[in-house]
Parts: sequence; C-alpha cells; structure tokens
Amino acid sequence: MLPRSSPRGAGVSSRAVGALLDRLAERSLECHSLMVVRRGRVVAEGWWAPYTAERPHLLYSLTKSFTSVAVGLAVGDGLLSVDDLVVDVLADHVPENVSAQGRRITVHHLLSMTSGHAEDSLGQAWRLEPHDLVKGFLRVPFADREGTRHMYDNATTFLLARIVERVTGRGLPEFLDERLFRPLGIKHAEWDRVASGAAFGFHGLHLTTEAVAAFGELLREEGRDLIPYEWIRLATRRHVETRPAIVGGGGADWLCGYGYQFWMSRHGYFGEGNLGQMCLVVPEHELVIAMTAGTPDNHAIVDALWECLLPGLDQPDSAEDDEFLTERMRGLSLPYVPGTAGPDRALRSVEPDAGGWLIRLDPGLSIAAGYREWRESAPLGRPVVASAAWQGDTFVADLYVITTPHRVRLTIEGDTTTMTWNYEPLTTTDLTLHLTSPLMTRPDVS
Repeated sequence: MLPRSSPRGAGVSSRAVGALLDRLAERSLECHSLMVVRRGRVVAEGWWAPYTAERPHLLYSLTKSFTSVAVGLAVGDGLLSVDDLVVDVLADHVPENVSAQGRRITVHHLLSMTSGHAEDSLGQAWRLEPHDLVKGFLRVPFADREGTRHMYDNATTFLLARIVERVTGRGLPEFLDERLFRPLGIKHAEWDRVASGAAFGFHGLHLTTEAVAAFGELLREEGRDLIPYEWIRLATRRHVETRPAIVGGGGADWLCGYGYQFWMSRHGYFGEGNLGQMCLVVPEHELVIAMTAGTPDNHAIVDALWECLLPGLDQPDSAEDDEFLTERMRGLSLPYVPGTAGPDRALRSVEPDAGGWLIRLDPGLSIAAGYREWRESAPLGRPVVASAAWQGDTFVADLYVITTPHRVRLTIEGDTTTMTWNYEPLTTTDLTLHLTSPLMTRPDVS
C-alpha cells in the first residue's frame, strides 16, 4: 500500500530509530510492531515475533478515529450534520421522559465527548438498558451542561456508529470497507461485535500495521480524494480541553485537548487504543508512526517516540547504518518460554508432538506449542501462537491470541492448571470466545 525508502532517503536517522528500540526495551515496553512513515514512504518497519506484517491486530480505542472518519463521510455526503440532535436521528431509541439535556445532545457532543456525563457511561447505560445502549445512554444522568466538559465516554462512539448506520443505511464495517478500506488497498478489516451482531464502533477493529499507517498518511494528506479535507481539519483540531484521567495515565500528550475522536498532542495529533495501539500524525514533520503493542503504558511509548525519533529527523546517517537498522528490525522477537524440552513425558492435558506439544484445554480446544519456536493453530477459527517449555516439574506455555495484544500464561503442575492473562482483555476473559471469530460479547468494554 505504501512505498518504501531507506531512512536516509527520507531524511531520518537510522540511529535515532535504533535509540527508540533501545528505549522501548530498557523500559520493558512490550511492542508488537512499529512502522515509521516520512513524506509518504515507509522508512522503518518491524514486527516482534510471533507478530507478523500480514496479521491484523486489535486496535482497541484507536477504532474510534475510524468511526470519526465514517461520520465525516456521512457529513460530506450531506446525510448528517454535527448539529443534528441524537433524539431526531435515532428517534426510535429515545426513552420516555428523556431529560431536557438528553434532547439537546448533538453529534458534535458525541464526537467531542462533551455530553455531560460524570464518567464513562457505558457500564451504567448497559445496566439500565441491556438491549438498547442508545436509550441507556440517554437515561444516564448528566452531571455537567453539554459542551462544557470532556469526559472519555465509550458510549458516545457507540451512538456515532449507530447514527452512521441509520443515515447511510449500511453497517459501519460495510460502509468503511466501501468508502475507506478498499480504496486504500486494505483487504482485510475484522471487527469484534456486541452480542446483537453490531460493530462496537468504539473498539473492536483489527487491522494490519501498514493499514493503520496508510490511514495516518491519508489523514496527513488531508484526505486526498477519499475524505473531505474540511472534515480532517475539523476532526483533528482541539474542541475541548482535557483533564488528567485514566486514559493515557494523565500523560502530557493526553492533556493537549480533544478533537473529534482524536487526541491533540505536543506534536500533531493521534488516535490511540488500550495497551499501546497508536496512529500518530505529525504534519509539521511530514511524519506518521503506527504501532501495536501489549503494554499499559501508552504515555511511556509516546515519550520515547518524541525523545528518540524527533531529534533524528533531517539528520540522516550512512547507508551502512540504514542496513544495520533493517537487519535489526528483521530480527525483532518476543522471548520464548524459558526452560527445557524435558522431561519427555505426557500430562493428562499435554502430549509431546513432533518436537513440541499438543495442549488439550477442553474438548475441541487443542493448541499446538513449540519448544524454542512458535507454533500456530486455530482450533476455533482465530489463530493462537504458542511456545512452551518445562521448568522443573512444571509445564509452562505462553498462548498468544495473535490478532490481539493479549496472551495467556498457562502453567500445569500435576493436576493443577492455571491460566493467567498478561493483561485482562476489556471484553471477556473467556479464552474460548477470543479464539472464535467474530468475537461477540456484551458491550462491557471499560
């Protein structure tokens, strides 16, 4: 999708990219992919095995920025205005005795997350109306007047997804496939869904790293012929100030203001998702950075990008330095499970299999694991990649739910089996559901 260049060909220091890799490792920030784009060309790219270039990765709340673009396309088509009232567009979802403020909520308030709720309303909306989150959102009491205060609120983006679907007559995934993904050459976009089958909108999109980078480059170029440039300018400017909150850990780049489902930054703007999913756009430096990761410290990732990468712009190094960086990025890897291949014996749920093991967790759920190598299986439709080893009398395996930031550490000692997530998924801790495509759960992402 994107052309390639050596770092020096685009005025980027390959040593600066190397310093970034060092910083990420020093801070134990688990990264899964990194792509640096300068002046429209990929100058550095790498995936930490077992993650690979062709594999889509869960973006968590970076999905919100794509939903914003869907709204912008509908606005550009004349089907919607940011001043439209939710109660008018989704009239059949308005609860009886809706409050006066509920009647005043507009598309703008949803986009800027300034509806007036005191906290993320998703959980309360779900409890109030488990079969109609729009109605539940409008029933949650408002603490502040609309338009006056930003509160990160997943439910606002759920409503935006339903609004796009109402005015376009298309599902959000189908609309974005037609208008954004296929024109960009993105052939595989996978969506997690709520139990009814609708796309979350605020979460759940899986894309490759290059697809995220291509999206960022499209934004940097102000939409080219795909997205109205007026929308890009509107969505990526500050509409409201932001305050210290759990999102971003109160880091400096989360305190620069909020646009329309984009965060403003010390340098440009960005979309981001839980555990380090990033699309950063820095127009003044003609720079786009796409990352996927499995770390809770998004703030540390962004700090490392600014501190290591920006000083290396317009400071190219030698061709030999570029070649060294390319080889280094080709060899990136997460660690295998440490331990030995023996004892050569089977447990009730583990049996040796061609230099590795077959792990039987439930009837119909058998996972292949390699020793000092990655083995892939897809017992329920979605792939899982695993490595394993013996540590004394304990069998240990890391099961990477490879289209997500998550993995499960499995330990088996005698008849005792323990499964621990590196970071609990925000949707469900049921591994079976994560290995089933599409993932369909309640809208309980926090």
